[in-house]
Amino acid sequence: MIAYKFLAAGGIGPFSGFRWPRGEWVEAGGVEECRRGVHACRARDLPYWLGQELWEAELDGEIVEHERKLAASRGRLVRRRDEWAPPLADAFVGDLLRRTRGALGTIPGVSGYVADIERFRAGRRVGLAAFAAARAAEHYGGAPAYERERARQAAWLTEHLRLDDA
Repeated sequence: MIAYKFLAAGGIGPFSGFRWPRGEWVEAGGVEECRRGVHACRARDLPYWLGQELWEAELDGEIVEHERKLAASRGRLVRRRDEWAPPLADAFVGDLLRRTRGALGTIPGVSGYVADIERFRAGRRVGLAAFAAARAAEHYGGAPAYERERARQAAWLTEHLRLDDA
């Protein structure tokens, strides 16, 4: 199964600190959400896991689908998606900012989220900017609006990265 994996610079797992070998199978010895397994995501999950490097990963063995991620007993990095680079990440945050400012920016309590997105953009903290945009939507429209915003973010990323909508 092809999935996607965000890593820190140098192919390092942001939570595990594991340096991923390119093209080599990594065996996890089982699957236990957030504890054991090779974790990756579908295109629709990307906004929850944004990072510096985006990789296409192949998962094999036992594969368990969770609400916002996948976990497998083994996996390997297939190729780096070089399209995910600072200019595209900035364009993504710019889109978040325009949408949040345009749709919600004048609503009391939401303008702080706009300022947060601007600050996160300046600091290249793309994941936090995406979260702030979703929270702004939630502030205005409740939990369904949060989910709609995250789906919109995933659609933007899928389109601009030319990914399969897995």
